[in-house]
Amino acid sequence: MAATERLLHHITTLRYEDIPAAAIEAAKALTLDTLAVCVAGSTSPHAGAIAACAAGWGAGEEAHVLGTGKALPAPAAALVNAFQAHSQEWDCVHEPAVVHSLATIQSAVLAAAERRGGLCGREFLLALAAGVDASATIGMSSRSRLKFFRPATAGTLGVAAALGKLERFDVATLRDALGLAFSQAAGTMQAHVEGKPTLALQVGMATRAGMNAADLAAAGVPGPHDMLEGPFGFFEVMEGEWDVAPFDALGRISRIAEVSIKPFPTGRATHAGIDGIQRLVAAERIEAAEVERLTLEAPPLIHQLVGRPWREAMTASYARLCFPFVGAVALTCGTVDASDFQPGRLADPALRALAERIEVAIDANPDPNALVPQTVRAHLRSGVVREARVDHMLGSPVNPLTAAQREDKVRRAWRQSARPLDAEAVERVIALAGRLEELDDIRLLGRLAVP
Repeated sequence: MAATERLLHHITTLRYEDIPAAAIEAAKALTLDTLAVCVAGSTSPHAGAIAACAAGWGAGEEAHVLGTGKALPAPAAALVNAFQAHSQEWDCVHEPAVVHSLATIQSAVLAAAERRGGLCGREFLLALAAGVDASATIGMSSRSRLKFFRPATAGTLGVAAALGKLERFDVATLRDALGLAFSQAAGTMQAHVEGKPTLALQVGMATRAGMNAADLAAAGVPGPHDMLEGPFGFFEVMEGEWDVAPFDALGRISRIAEVSIKPFPTGRATHAGIDGIQRLVAAERIEAAEVERLTLEAPPLIHQLVGRPWREAMTASYARLCFPFVGAVALTCGTVDASDFQPGRLADPALRALAERIEVAIDANPDPNALVPQTVRAHLRSGVVREARVDHMLGSPVNPLTAAQREDKVRRAWRQSARPLDAEAVERVIALAGRLEELDDIRLLGRLAVP
């Protein structure tokens, strides 16, 4: 069976009862995490401008922007929410696929739920799981380095799959939805290289495109049918090299259980380095002034994503993807927080001097999509060299955040909201997220989350 046929069969036949309990628990934790980072992103640079533009793209008040409560047409609200979710590089990620699945899929499903009404918690979780199975499986099949921005390209198809599940599409309609989604798939790594907020906007546009694809398919509009393996399909055009072996696991492995929750508001590729620095500081009592130079030895993808140097007048979007800067902050402060990307911090001469002594070196890992292992090596002025190896990033399923750590992140994120909730309201959201499967109407979650 071809990859497309396997995916279509899986999405259309998947039932809530088929999803392992551990995957359901993961989905609930990811839902809360994604809500929180989306709300935090409501104060990101350009969030207001993007929401204002989106308000002019059609009439209707079908769904709400989290953090502001602004009502927009559902595809427009989904675009803004997805942008906000990814704007601080704090949203969850499926590491093997290099896909930020929930920023796209959850933003679309919540907007669709508001528009149509009557979606229960189990249907919501089922749609999330189906969408992540699609986007993660597609992403995991790549055997090439990132050229197109996979969170957007695979994300578009993940949204179409999730909404197809939500609307109970048959195989023929879902095939059209995926084809129509692929026909709109876009997003390149150039925005990543330049550190532009367009990177998060690509996630937003992918979300809207996936919603548009599902709407068009439901209206009977056909799309290309061989959208994955065709001569000009996703894998040939977007990836170049691929192996569809991950499609064999559809129905056996629930990919939503493999998604990592980010502890730091920076590119995921910086997190093992931050963790390694924290380990060295804790174990060796190393201080920034003692460090002559620090090297992060990591797979090629890490260098591609975050090996960029500190530069004058860099933006927060650039700095979140600059390990020399992020590493300097971690070495100086012990952690990295959203406040570290304010203009004053970005121009701090002490951080600049330290960042100029930090570099990313490429190891011999042959996997173009590998994020680990990584080794932090601190060369001290005394001549001593200390190192820490990180095999599994903090927040990954193998090295997860505790429930207390996850909830602390949620509370900190909510304090960044354009219209913050009071502490008691945030606790109600946390409690409700823990019992999503019991909800008769998922819109209750949105109502609590929107001030």
